[in-house]
Amino acid sequence: MKAALLQLNAGDDPVVNLRRTTELIAQAAGQGAGFVLTPEVTNCVSQDRAHQTRVLQHEEDDITLAGLRKAAIQYGVWLSIGSLALKTHDPDGRFANRSFLIDPAGQIVARYDKIHMFDVTVSETETYRESAGYRPGERAVVADTPFAKIGLSICYDVRFAYLYRALAQAGAVVLLVPSAFSPVTGAAHWEPLLRARAIETGSYVLASAQTGTHAAHAGKPRKTYGHSMAISPWGEVLLDLGTEPGIGLVDLDLRSVAQSRKRIAALSHDRPFEGP
Repeated sequence: MKAALLQLNAGDDPVVNLRRTTELIAQAAGQGAGFVLTPEVTNCVSQDRAHQTRVLQHEEDDITLAGLRKAAIQYGVWLSIGSLALKTHDPDGRFANRSFLIDPAGQIVARYDKIHMFDVTVSETETYRESAGYRPGERAVVADTPFAKIGLSICYDVRFAYLYRALAQAGAVVLLVPSAFSPVTGAAHWEPLLRARAIETGSYVLASAQTGTHAAHAGKPRKTYGHSMAISPWGEVLLDLGTEPGIGLVDLDLRSVAQSRKRIAALSHDRPFEGP
C-alpha cells in the first residue's frame, strides 16, 4: 500500500482549507496513493474561540467532512482525516477534536476523539489550554481495513506511550499521529517521540502535520512545526517533509512489522509488578 502524508498550512477559513486539501488529495491519488492522511484540525486552525464558534459546525453539518468523503469516493482512496474541530451538543459548549477514517465508498469506518488535552506552559509567552475549548475523548480506537489494522491518535497523545502499546496489543500495525505541533516542542521532541512509539510497538507510525504561520481572520495567528513523518517499525525515519506544505509518499510493507516484532517481541513481555 502506498500512503500519502499531506502537510497543510490551514488557516481559519474552512471553505478555503477544504479546497486546498481536496486539491492535494487529487495529487496524491494521481501519484498512486491508496491511503491519504491529513493533519490535525484539517478544517480550521484557530486560537480564537469566538471565531471557532462562528465557523465550526456539528459533525452532521460539517462541510469539510462531507467534502472529504466525496473526495474519497472520487479518487478511490482510503482517507484518514487527521482531525476536525467540531461543535458538540455538550452543555458547556466545548468542541470535539475528532479523527475520521473514511473508506473509498465514502463511508465513515471509524471515529476517534482526542483523549489527552494539550494544557501546557511552553514558555512565559506560549501557553495552551486545549481543555478550555475541547472536551477529551474516552475511548481508544483500532480500525480494520483490507490492508492493515490502524490505531488512531491525535497530536499530544504521542506523549502517552501506554495508549500506543494498548493499540498495538489490540492488533494495530499502523499508528496514526496527525498533529499541529508547537514549533518549540516540535524541535525538541517531535522526532524522538514518533520514533519511540514505533520502536516500542514495532509499528509503522504515520504523522501528517500542520506547518508554518496560519492565516487568521480573528485572534493571534498560530504557528506549527511541520515535519510530517513516516517511521518504520524498526524506528527509521522513512519520510520527513520539512516545513513546506505538500505531499510525501511512502510504501507500507507490513512484512516489516512482523519482522520487527519477531526480532524484539516486547509486546508479549509485559509482567505484573508492585509499587511504586
